Amino acid sequence: MQNYLDFRNNINFDTLIQPANVIKSGGIVVFPTETVYGIGANGLNENAVKRLYEVKQRPFNKPISLLVNSIDMINEIAKDITELEYDLMRKFFPGPLTIILKKKDIVPNIVTANSNTVGVRMPANETALKLIEYAGVPIATPSANISGKPSATNLKEVMGNFGEEVDYYIDGGTSKIGIASTIVQVIDEVPHILRQGSISKEEIMNL
Repeated sequence: MQNYLDFRNNINFDTLIQPANVIKSGGIVVFPTETVYGIGANGLNENAVKRLYEVKQRPFNKPISLLVNSIDMINEIAKDITELEYDLMRKFFPGPLTIILKKKDIVPNIVTANSNTVGVRMPANETALKLIEYAGVPIATPSANISGKPSATNLKEVMGNFGEEVDYYIDGGTSKIGIASTIVQVIDEVPHILRQGSISKEEIMNL
């Protein structure tokens, strides 16, 4: 398969330039994270995100989180970030936590389902982080499954779902954690858990 990288046994980050260019040019890439496999597109490109919704068969009223590789990238897409929100990110990024922040206008409304907030995550997976770095943009990334179906933890499942509708596949073996990230939103200086993942409410409240 031409647009396929096998990172199960031999990882060469230089080869990620190819799928990163696919992201830059508006294409769709499946790649591993520590939670489950993600299916991603340029999070700042409205047309690319629209295609992502269509390929995944995801309702347009369900927002998509953005994966980033640095606090600097977060500052480009989010505003009015509180000290508690920075503390949560410093403690749990990179890792299986998605935090809901106020979005800047640079983030297309299609990503956030017309909301003024955006989910942000920094994955604890070197392949994913390098892909974001080479693409130079936050990657809009839901889990790599048809909407409503179980999340995929290996590439064979993903390819069975999407086939040639995806422009590039990166195989990183079986996902380490296997369940989606915890989602947290800080409201009036209190963290609220919107979805429970591998990071517990106790860990967040202890912070």
